[in-house]
Amino acid sequence: MKKSDKPVPEPYSIRIKKLRDEMGRRKIDGYLIQDRMDQYWTTGFTGEDGPVLLTQRAVVLLTDGRFDEAADREAPYARKVLRKKRTPDETVREVRRGKVKKLGFNPDHMNVREYNALKKLAAPARLVPTEGLVTPFRACKDAGEVNRLRTAIRVAEEAFERLRQWLQPGQTEREIAARLVYEMQQLGAQGETFPSIVAVGANSSLPHYEPGNGKLVENEILLIDWGARVEWYGSDLTRVLWLGRIPDRMKDVFRVVREAHDRAIEAVKPGVKARAVDAVARGIIQKAGYGKLFNHGLGHGLGIVAHESPRVNKISKDILKPGMVITIEPGVYLPGVGGVRLEDDVLVTDTGYEVLSTLPVEFT
Repeated sequence: MKKSDKPVPEPYSIRIKKLRDEMGRRKIDGYLIQDRMDQYWTTGFTGEDGPVLLTQRAVVLLTDGRFDEAADREAPYARKVLRKKRTPDETVREVRRGKVKKLGFNPDHMNVREYNALKKLAAPARLVPTEGLVTPFRACKDAGEVNRLRTAIRVAEEAFERLRQWLQPGQTEREIAARLVYEMQQLGAQGETFPSIVAVGANSSLPHYEPGNGKLVENEILLIDWGARVEWYGSDLTRVLWLGRIPDRMKDVFRVVREAHDRAIEAVKPGVKARAVDAVARGIIQKAGYGKLFNHGLGHGLGIVAHESPRVNKISKDILKPGMVITIEPGVYLPGVGGVRLEDDVLVTDTGYEVLSTLPVEFT
């Protein structure tokens, strides 16, 4: 066990204070962070074994010997506890050490077996299901996070431009996807934000298609949905390309999706309901007669995971706030023919919006 007297640096000191204030408001004196990305956002520790027990006086990092040195480097201000086994024993020992009476936890991050064991061993401390403690704070990015997202977007865009110069008929979807990952890593990315979607022709009508053996041919649509992860923050973009002539029907679909994309971005500003932005794009697509062929939400929050708060869809209860970074990605998908989706990453500012991505929407 290591006890540290080192001060907590920004931005972690600010984040921890926000969480402690929220813990006080919810009347819990301890909170167990089990999600890896919540753990990283709160402390800067990147190891996959690193639950964090947060109290009003301590930040306790529970990990194992594999991450001994990493914990010292990444979170030297936390009290490090090296566990021999991933059991509740050490957690309970720290709960008692911190005199925690009400221990909050996210029920989405704890299974029934863990809950039962922890509840039994931690008594008389009470386990209190506490949803949405970290998520709302992660939704609004600070300046450092926005800069990381800008970098991730630039890397993804440059990789795409390199890919465009390399493309030629006969290449398979898998080959194109692999080349895109290579280019992003050459430019400094850790890797992909998510497995890239590369869909040729009729395959592009499947919104979450997995690249296969489909070959790039002239006069067929090529849809690419990709993102680069840089310093743990990931971008998310979608573009469509044609080698040759655009079929008239797909040209009309592109026109409608482009209009929905542009008008939805213009609707982004603080205080607006996320579902209202979705409604702008959905209304344009419905008016054009393609309403039933837009079968997913308009977008989502973007940060250290590809899909996080806020949700931008027709049932979302989220309200846009400054610092949120969201995707705007309307699409229309014609089964057996092809689909068009256009996606950009947008920052909600104090007065409106800033489109962080800079790639042209239309390529000729």
